[in-house]
Amino acid sequence: MPRTTEDVRRDIERERDQLASAVDELREAVDVTSKLRAKLPALAAGGAATGFVLAGGLGATMRLLARRGREGDTKVQAGRFKLVDRG
Repeated sequence: MPRTTEDVRRDIERERDQLASAVDELREAVDVTSKLRAKLPALAAGGAATGFVLAGGLGATMRLLARRGREGDTKVQAGRFKLVDRG
């Protein structure tokens, strides 16, 4: 039984609607920008912390803080030698 022109047009319109729905779903699935924008503050903080640690900032900060607690008052210094009052 041959199909009429009207049947073909209806089928094309139905396929067009299904294709439009599939494209919209695909756009929502791959919309990385909106997903990333929601998590941007956490990602920025994590990136800054990672950069700080990789740059040696944690070790340098701890050395600075630990050294300050052990140092005393320098009384005399000759080159790299110091006479320190730790009292």
